[in-house]
Amino acid sequence: MSIVNVSFQVEDRSGRITRARAKELSESGDVPCSSKSSGVQKHIVRANSKRVASDDINICSISSSGLPNKRRAVLKDVTNISTKGSDKNCRNASNIQGDKPTRRISAKAKANAPLNAPVEILGAEEDENTRLAEDLSKIRVVESREVSLRETLCHTSGECGVLDMVLSVSSEESIPQPNEKYMASEQSAASSDTGVIDIDSNSKCLQSCSIYAPDIYDRIRVTELDQRASTTYMEQLQRDITADMRGILVDWLIEVSDEYKLVPDTLYLTVNVIDRFLSRNCIERKRLQLLGVASMLIASKYEEICAPGVEDFCFITDNTYTKREVVEMESKVLNLLHFRLSVPTTKTFLRRFIQSAHASYKVPCIELEFLANYLAELTLVEYSFLKFLPSLIAASAVFLARWTLDQSDHPWNPTLEHYTCYNASELKTVVLALQDLQHNASASSLNAIRQKYRQPKFKCVATLASSRSVLSLFEEQD
Repeated sequence: MSIVNVSFQVEDRSGRITRARAKELSESGDVPCSSKSSGVQKHIVRANSKRVASDDINICSISSSGLPNKRRAVLKDVTNISTKGSDKNCRNASNIQGDKPTRRISAKAKANAPLNAPVEILGAEEDENTRLAEDLSKIRVVESREVSLRETLCHTSGECGVLDMVLSVSSEESIPQPNEKYMASEQSAASSDTGVIDIDSNSKCLQSCSIYAPDIYDRIRVTELDQRASTTYMEQLQRDITADMRGILVDWLIEVSDEYKLVPDTLYLTVNVIDRFLSRNCIERKRLQLLGVASMLIASKYEEICAPGVEDFCFITDNTYTKREVVEMESKVLNLLHFRLSVPTTKTFLRRFIQSAHASYKVPCIELEFLANYLAELTLVEYSFLKFLPSLIAASAVFLARWTLDQSDHPWNPTLEHYTCYNASELKTVVLALQDLQHNASASSLNAIRQKYRQPKFKCVATLASSRSVLSLFEEQD
């Protein structure tokens, strides 16, 4: 080390270096890139271009540990790409890139670069590194597809000799995309001779998720079996309440949902939460209404955009319960159900099945939709319908609604059978029970649903009834 450098370091530690002293040292050629002189250097470089300002910080602003700026290294350094995998992928990537090694500027080289070095060269090399990083990522995507295809073919055929011929085709052609595969299967189903109409091909509603609808409903059909309430909890668990008390509670909750203008999904989820809670916990009759308002509070928070507050539910009970009691019951219900609120209800399937029923109409029938919803809501009050799956109730409601509106033709067709996964004979028991509810055969005094659907906005579908018994349809099949 020269004497000038020693004196510079001593002065650097002891005090401030004046401009005259810095000029004198710069003429001797021994001025390193230090933090004391970086301000003058930044000012000179920043006057040339904006890019130099950002690059100058990374070249000269080296920490005491000798590491470059971390954010810059993460964004631009190719070696930060995940190398998780075998060494074979790395060797293949290097072979494809060629013999030209990737030129990288280390932190030490940046620190030792002269101040008047052309910054455009550094930027060009970094842009080249970025381009190589993108090429490397594309190469690894192709390799991963080839590996997955290799494993699939080896597993199915047991021989890997055909891989050379298969892999000669490009990856886009050899591995179809999921949407292409789905569209191909749907087109084949729609063009078959079974008479099934594809209800998803021409769907313009983005919320219907027509591309993923079949997979979604297949998953929902499995979930409805897992999240069911007990069908015998009144006889086996409850001691202080009866099925009639449950019916009175649900009928009152229907009036509450109509008063607060809640969506139908909130009502269905409320009844589902009540039944699942009563399937696991014994409750006193004086706390049954508290369970009802707490369950509707939970369902409102889950389904509604603007859910009613706790005070609203206290008010609707004429302040029978305090705000603290409602919140405590809400917490108890959620903990008992483990916060599992994403459960399929009858309304979940009803939307899909009504869409399938409309496929055979040139113009959608609004009465069919209202009537099917009316018949489905009638089952909420009845404890005996817990033994039927929600999908079965929804399919039966569509069946009876079509029969009520038009008795000149059979209400079931291949399209409905395809999308509901039920044939007409499997719906017999539920359809007959639904027709009894429609005619009010038991002369039930719980009329909240009937009063609701007698309104003109629902086309007064509660006043409709089939003059001919639906039993004749099933007798003809037998």
